Amino acid sequence: MIPTPRFALLLAAAAALSGCALMTPKPPTAAAPAVTYTGTPQEQWVQGQAAYLAWSAARPGWTTTESGLQYHVAKKAKASAPKPEPGAVVTIHYVGKFIDGRQFDSSRDRGEPATFPLDRLIKGWQEGVPLMRVGEVWDFVIPAAIGYGDRSRDPIPPGSALLFEIELVAIPG
Repeated sequence: MIPTPRFALLLAAAAALSGCALMTPKPPTAAAPAVTYTGTPQEQWVQGQAAYLAWSAARPGWTTTESGLQYHVAKKAKASAPKPEPGAVVTIHYVGKFIDGRQFDSSRDRGEPATFPLDRLIKGWQEGVPLMRVGEVWDFVIPAAIGYGDRSRDPIPPGSALLFEIELVAIPG
């Protein structure tokens, strides 16, 4: 049997495609630049916090206020749901984490929401929670300047950016 030109073309195409299946992908030619931190461990910690804040501010769907508070609405409520006034007493569920994902506090783990007067909380909460409506869940990234600043508050090291998931449960009486 003599191969026809069409059969020969199909045979050549099959051979070429089978060679592609055996090829291994090439590794990327340029690696991401390494980040180098300098100074004391505390200075390196603060540099890492600043790098995270810069990265986080560029995420789609996130808003950054003039103070540096970053927020994202994870669950919206009806437009008619009430908002707390600055200084109001609020009942919230929250989960607090460091930028590396380690959790440092959680009302959810305790199985009970917490009730606080807003004016007794960190500035990031004082600014962010009044933007929320009852029933909403927001994610916050709070820079140290509007969190605990340079103070150490066990287990939170000085200069820490903090991540919070906050659900506004109620605005009591």
